[in-house]
Formats: sequence, structure tokens, C-alpha cells
Amino acid sequence: MRKRAGSTSQEEEEVRGGEFKKGDGGREFEKEGAMMYLRSESPEETQRLGEEMGRLAMPGDLFLLVGGLGAGKTCLTQGIAWGLGIAGYATSPSFVVINQYRGRLPLYHIDLYRLDSIEEVIDLGLDDYLYGSGVCVVEWAEKAVEVLPTEHLLVEFSFLSDTSRNLVLNPSGERYVEMLSRLEQRPKIVKRRMSQT
Repeated sequence: MRKRAGSTSQEEEEVRGGEFKKGDGGREFEKEGAMMYLRSESPEETQRLGEEMGRLAMPGDLFLLVGGLGAGKTCLTQGIAWGLGIAGYATSPSFVVINQYRGRLPLYHIDLYRLDSIEEVIDLGLDDYLYGSGVCVVEWAEKAVEVLPTEHLLVEFSFLSDTSRNLVLNPSGERYVEMLSRLEQRPKIVKRRMSQT
């Protein structure tokens, strides 16, 4: 069950520790606590990561995406959609705020780019999506982090070059720690797992 922001529980635990591993083929993976650092060299690699996330997605999953314009948030969402068995390309819902897609699970693609205040986010009435049985992807999540559920997978994008991106996957909640553990074992994950630069 997902908790609203600001709620607390005695069952909540902080994931600590870290390790550095070298994977096969010279790939590197850095884990700080439960965070995962990846490097994508192309939109296709970002989509491939999203596809693996979509395959692992379960009802109620929430992915929060943070990064500048053109950083790859919609590419990742396209991959998530494909992993859920949704044909075609997910498009950014910047003007309509929410796009809905039907696949193995419903996908709710939410884009907060055009919203200017937390009140506007609250007025959208997103609870049915965020606490429902579908999968939610929220672009520009930093605009509403105070009102979004506390359990989620945060994906932060940063530019390295025109096509290369660093991605930091930061789980909040055991469900997402488990998801990263399973992603780590997937062979199709982004080719270069790199330590943060």
C-alpha cells in the first residue's frame, strides 16, 4: 500500500550501505544504498530500460521522472508502455496533462510541465490515478513532490552530450528496492552501467 507524502510508519526502514560491482563485459554498476546509476548512450537505450521497467511493473507502481527538456523522460515512458504491452509511441501529455493507455496494466502518463503551483496539481484530483491499480508515470515530478505518494521510483536524468544521459534511479519503499534488484539482473538493461560522473 502506498503512503501519502508526510505519513510515517514504524515499518519504514532506511536502506543503507553500498557496494561497487563490475559486471560482465566491462559494465559497471554503482549502488549507494539502493540507488542505481546508469548511463544511456541513445534514446533507444533509454527506451530499452523503460521496457524492462514496464515488464516488471505491478498494479499501483509509481515512477517519478525529473530532468530538463529533452532529457529522455518521454523516451523512458515509451519503453515502459512497450513493456506493458502497449503498441505505438507514448507521447508527452504536456497540453492535456494526462494520457491513458491500455496494456497488461493501464498506464497513466502525467506531465506537470505546464503547471505553475502545487495548488494546480492538487486541483487535478490525481488520487484516483496515483492510488489506483494502474501504473503512473509523472514527468516533471519535482513540481509536486510534496503531494505525491512517498513510495515511488524516482528517475533523475542529466545530460552528458546530445545523445548520452546519466540516469539515477532512487527507490523509496521496499517494492522499488526489489524492482532495482530485479533490473540489475536483466540482460537488456542499458548497456553501460556507469558510476556517477
